[in-house]
Amino acid sequence: VQLQASGGGLVQPERSLRLSCEASGLTFSRYAVGWFRQAPGKDREFVAANKRSGSTTSYGDSVKGRFSISRDNAKNTMYLQMNNLKPEDTAVYYCAAGATVISSQVHNSDAYAYWGQGTLVTVSS
Repeated sequence: VQLQASGGGLVQPERSLRLSCEASGLTFSRYAVGWFRQAPGKDREFVAANKRSGSTTSYGDSVKGRFSISRDNAKNTMYLQMNNLKPEDTAVYYCAAGATVISSQVHNSDAYAYWGQGTLVTVSS
C-alpha cells in the first residue's frame, strides 16, 4: 500500500491551496481517509477525515469553515481544499487511510494504518 501526497508549497495568507493524495495497493472506497498536520515543535494534529463516500466528514476546530476534504474513488485519490490560509496553517500535511476507523476515532492518528510521506505547506507573505 502506498499513499503519495502532493500539492504543497509556499502560499500567501488568505490564499487557497489544494492537496492531493493518491493511493495504490488497496480498495480505496472501503477505507476511511484523513489528513493530519505537524508544525515544527508541535504534536501531529487532526485536520479532516471522511469515513466513506457519502458519509459525514469531520474537521479539526482550527480549520472548520476553511478546509474541505473530498475523495474520488474512481481515481483512488483524496483531496484537501484549503481556503483562507493563515500563517498558523504552516505545517507538513500527511494523508492517511484506514480500514477499521470507527466514527469516534477519526481524529486519532493511531486509528490509521497507512500514511503518505507528507507535503510541506508554508503560509507566509
